[in-house]
Amino acid sequence: MQKAGGKVYLIGAGPGAADLITVRGARILAQAEVVLHDALVTSEMLELCPQAVKISVGKRSGQRSAAQSYINEQILSYAQQYGIVVRLKGGDPMLFGRADEELIAMEQAGIDYDIVPGITTAVAAAASARQPLTKRGIARSVAFFTSSTAPGENADTRIPDCDTLIQYMGGKEAALTAQRLLASGYAIDMPVVVIENCSRSNERVLRLNLGDLEQGLSACEGPVLVMIGEAMRARKPAP
Repeated sequence: MQKAGGKVYLIGAGPGAADLITVRGARILAQAEVVLHDALVTSEMLELCPQAVKISVGKRSGQRSAAQSYINEQILSYAQQYGIVVRLKGGDPMLFGRADEELIAMEQAGIDYDIVPGITTAVAAAASARQPLTKRGIARSVAFFTSSTAPGENADTRIPDCDTLIQYMGGKEAALTAQRLLASGYAIDMPVVVIENCSRSNERVLRLNLGDLEQGLSACEGPVLVMIGEAMRARKPAP
C-alpha cells in the first residue's frame, strides 16, 4: 500500500526518569509536531518536546482511560495532518505496550512509521535494586509476564516456569501470584523485590519473600513491578 501522510514514531520513554530515554528517542521528540503519550510518561519527559502538541492517551489499570481503538484513530488522524507524530510509550513499546494493534492500524492505513526501543522497566528495576536478574549457578533464565488481561480473555493466565520471574503491572495481582507459586511448591522464603515508581524521585524498593507477598501490596499506589527468584536474595556482606 502506498504510504500516506506524515511519519509516526513509536518511542519507548523508558521506566520514568527523563534521562533514561535513548539519545535517538530524545532527538526525535525534539522534532515532533504532535506527541500522543501514555499516562505514565512524566512531565519531565514531556519537557523534551516543548514545541509539540501534547495529547494524553494514557491507559491506567482500574482507571477510566482511552480505548485502544480511539488511540489508533488519533494516531491515524494526526499522521494525516502533521509531518512528525510521536506515540510515546512507557518502557519499551514492544513489551506490554499494545504496539501490535497500533502497527496493524498504521499498516492498514498506509502510514509510514518507525520504532525506537526504550529501556524496559525490568532492566531499570534490577539496576535500582542492585539485583542482577541472572546469576551464575543460580539463575540462567528470566521471564517477563503480566496477569493483566484484555476484555474477554481468560484471567487464569499461566505463570512461566523460569528462574527469575518479573511480573509487570503486578500491584493488585501480586498476592494471587504468590498464592499460586506457593501452591506449586515454591518456598515461602523465596526472595521477592518490589519496585514502585521505578527510576522516579518517589521510587520505593521493598524486599520481601513469597510469604509476605501473599498478604498483598496494599501500600503501593504507583506503577509496580515484582521480581521473584533466588537471584533476588540479598548478597552477603564482604568479610
